[in-house]
Amino acid sequence: MKAIVSVLGKDKKGIIARVSGALYDMDVNVEDLSQTILQDFFTMIMAVETGENSPKFDVIKQNLRELGDKIGVQINIQIKDIFDAMHRIDTK
Repeated sequence: MKAIVSVLGKDKKGIIARVSGALYDMDVNVEDLSQTILQDFFTMIMAVETGENSPKFDVIKQNLRELGDKIGVQINIQIKDIFDAMHRIDTK
């Protein structure tokens, strides 16, 4: 399953390492990522795909939320199809 992970919070050392490490531990592959820092505010969006040995989506979501609480950032994950539907522009 493909999903989108977003990370927001005050910039600090190790955010990318901690988030990507947690995903790795859950057999979730990072396919693409974009990150930036705006006046000490860290933002990152990752396109990811779960693997054969990945936990269920709700477990991944809970683990990322707990990691975010631990390191002081907000981490969200959405299934890519839902993310795409929410951000589609209807031109009719």
